[in-house]
Amino acid sequence: MDDHINTDHDTDFLVWTSAQIELLRAKQFDRLDLDNIIEELESMARAERREFKHRIEQLIMHLLKCKLQPDHISGSWLGTITEQRHSITDLMEEMPSLKPQLDAYITRSYAHAVARAADETHLPKSAFPATMPFTKDQLLDPDYLS
Repeated sequence: MDDHINTDHDTDFLVWTSAQIELLRAKQFDRLDLDNIIEELESMARAERREFKHRIEQLIMHLLKCKLQPDHISGSWLGTITEQRHSITDLMEEMPSLKPQLDAYITRSYAHAVARAADETHLPKSAFPATMPFTKDQLLDPDYLS
């Protein structure tokens, strides 16, 4: 085992990770690089929350585009809606702690979804509803379009 387990984190993440796994398996807890392990775990949790929020934003954006431009609905838009619904549901099943936060993520994502939908449709932001026009159930309902 490399004696420089604390520096490997910065020089070779894979080597550092392997070393930390070996130490955990050997129950050599006193040799763990705890500060960096904590930092990496926090980073992983942030990344999961970011992915969840991004998928909600994508879903809302595409539903808004369908609502405001029903004559422009494409297979790509419908595929994105289906993909995001499945991914959001899967994430909530894999990480049940996300489910109670869904309403908050929807609320926080709406303004960004409107801005992105406005950019993509070339419609003014004022053309979009001022508040979320979809319920949580509608967002996740595979049969609901808009």
